[in-house]
Formats: sequence, C-alpha cells, structure tokens
Amino acid sequence: MGCITGKGRNAVVTGVSSGIGLAVARELATRGFRVFGSVRRDADGTRLAGELGPAFVPVVFDVTDAAAVDAAAAAVGAACGGDGVTSLVNNAGIAVAGPLLHVPVDDLMRQMAVNVGGVMTVTKAFFPLLARARAAGRAPRIVNISSVSGRIALPFLGPYAASKHALEALSDSLRRELMMHGVDVIVVQPGRVDTPIWGKSADIGPYAGTEYAAALNSLGEAVARRSGLLPAQAVAVTVARALTARRPRARYVVVSRSLWAWWLPRLLPDRWLDRLAAARLGIGRHSGPDAH
Repeated sequence: MGCITGKGRNAVVTGVSSGIGLAVARELATRGFRVFGSVRRDADGTRLAGELGPAFVPVVFDVTDAAAVDAAAAAVGAACGGDGVTSLVNNAGIAVAGPLLHVPVDDLMRQMAVNVGGVMTVTKAFFPLLARARAAGRAPRIVNISSVSGRIALPFLGPYAASKHALEALSDSLRRELMMHGVDVIVVQPGRVDTPIWGKSADIGPYAGTEYAAALNSLGEAVARRSGLLPAQAVAVTVARALTARRPRARYVVVSRSLWAWWLPRLLPDRWLDRLAAARLGIGRHSGPDAH
C-alpha cells in the first residue's frame, strides 16, 4: 500500500508527556513530521523538546480548557502558515475506574469531560488548520485514540468504557460529516497498553469497604502483574500507518491476542460474557430471595 509523503506535514498530538502520546510523537518525528505536542506543564515540554529534538514543538494546554486550546491553535497556525495541519491525533485522556454504584458522579462527569468533551474542544479549535491543509492540496486526517473498551465494557471500567463508547459514536458521526470538507476521521482501538494511565486508575482505596473489595483486589493484582500488555510503540506505528496510508481503514484494532481480547468477546452472547467476566473477577451471583 502506498504512503503519503512530502514536506509540510504538521501534526498535532495531544497528551504527549508519556505513554501512547509520547510514542506517537516520537514515531511521527522520525517519519518527517513536525510534531506539535500538547503537555499540561512547561517542564514536560522542555524535557520532551530536549529528548525529541527540533522536529518536536511543545504546546501547553489542558484539553478541557477551551481558552488555552484556542490560544495554542492560534500559535500553531502562525507557525505552520499556509501549510496548515495535516494530522490531528486526539490522544489525551484519563481512566476512571471503580464500581459504578460507588463512583462519584462528579468523577464520571470528569471522565466524559476529558475523553469526549476534550476531543471536540481540540478538534473544533484545530479544524481551521486542517481545512487550510486541505486547501493547500493535502489530505488532512484526524485520528482519535479510542480503546477496545469502546466496544467491550468490562466490570469496574464503566466510566472509561462509557467515554470510549461515546468517542466511537462521535468519531463515526464526525467522519461522515467531514466528508464534505475532505477531512478523514480514523479510530485506533488499542487493547491494554503498558502506560501510566492504568497505574493511576488502579487505586481501590475509596472502594475498600464496599461489597466489591475482593473483586477489585483481584483486578488490582492483575494490573500489577502487567502481563500481556502491549508496548506503546505498537500503537504509535499503527497511528503512523493510519496517517500515511493512501486508503486508510476507518478503524484499526491493536491487541496482543486478538482472538481472546477482541474477536471472541464480540461474538459471544452477552450473558456468556457476563459470566466469564464475573468468574474471572470473583463476582458471585446474588442468590438471595429477591434474585431472578
């Protein structure tokens, strides 16, 4: 399959301080892109500029801060001139975990604000630069980093899965709406990746006194073992492929064991998957007088 090459390729990647975002920024920089990577702290920007070299330009903003995002878009636009931005990678996100009956609603709303609202805040701000690239004869693309959780919702990942389900729907609608503008929208769906995001979400302290404590301990132990995790580089290579292929897919799935992590969970009846997930985490079925 042929690839899109040439000068004037400017990419904006959100959330590059670590994990998938950092791997994507590094991969695109090595492929000849000028990468504008978002961080939330000046210190991270300085560190990454030294690490990634002149192909990397840090921009400081939080994806939920519309004023800061707009200011960053203006600065990137001035730097890119008539070339505009050929690639926007919406990667920044958080993972809120816990049993839904006990997760504070404010935490659930924060999950959606970052992983869904943040994507659209950034996309709206940078879209004029994508349109500028289109006017210059480029084929601009947006890549949204979703997750297998965007299709498969497991216990205790409800807030995160909900945000990724929403991102999947948003991406489909956006891809169809932007056809008239000549801007493509592609979804990359990683499985479990070796990034700090899961370490941040594995704290079960707030739920230690709930009926789910034992199951959460099992989940925490599984996360701590870090077995079967994909390297972030695997996702970065897929993102680069999505941005450079002449005829990219609408979706790319990146998992280590596709049969067990992707195909079977999507093919099994929902009740079977319920029982398998419950058995794995030790969530016993209620057998009291009101069970049915």
